[in-house]
Amino acid sequence: MDWLAGIVAPLNAVAFTLWGDPVSWAELFGFLTGGACVALTVRRSVANFPVGIANSAFFLVLFASAQLWADSTLQVLYIVLGFVGWWQWLYGDSGRTPLHVRAAGGRHLMWCVVAVGIGTSVLYPILVSVHDSAPFLDALTTSLSLVAQWLLNGKWIQSWYFWIAADVIYVPLYFSRGLNLTAVVYMLFLALCVAGLRAWSRERCSLRESVRVSP
Repeated sequence: MDWLAGIVAPLNAVAFTLWGDPVSWAELFGFLTGGACVALTVRRSVANFPVGIANSAFFLVLFASAQLWADSTLQVLYIVLGFVGWWQWLYGDSGRTPLHVRAAGGRHLMWCVVAVGIGTSVLYPILVSVHDSAPFLDALTTSLSLVAQWLLNGKWIQSWYFWIAADVIYVPLYFSRGLNLTAVVYMLFLALCVAGLRAWSRERCSLRESVRVSP
């Protein structure tokens, strides 16, 4: 595993200091790739997936070094879901064609909310047992984020609501842990998520209008 240590060690080195707290190269690269990933998602570009996979790799290094095990596990799942979503956006519609923005129905969303509740209930005692610093919030944000990513993979517009809910919790949580740049990243994510919701809503309306007027 010396090769892995050789990769991780430089990423954990301090790049600069922000508000008296050190910022590692992993956190800096996570900031850059994270902002790019969400911006590409807002524009409905499939390139968000390879950039997002790189973002998850940087945050995996950051969170594992900070012993934030729930967040670390989440990044591994993001990487897997990123590859799945990449394929779905390219070939997931009928006839193996690219997906279009679509809206989930009420029953679909109900099951998503149930999944968040079940995920939080399952993760909470596990995180308590490993002495996580904020077990309930980590369990909740992990569950929200996984459901949001699953909805995003299907290009469901409601994915933005789950991302917004998770980011509202993440911002103060990361500030409280001294991960100031990461907290700023999630403030940016929150603003971009609102922009994404509006952009995808406009796209959805345009698609419905084009279907309505087509002969």
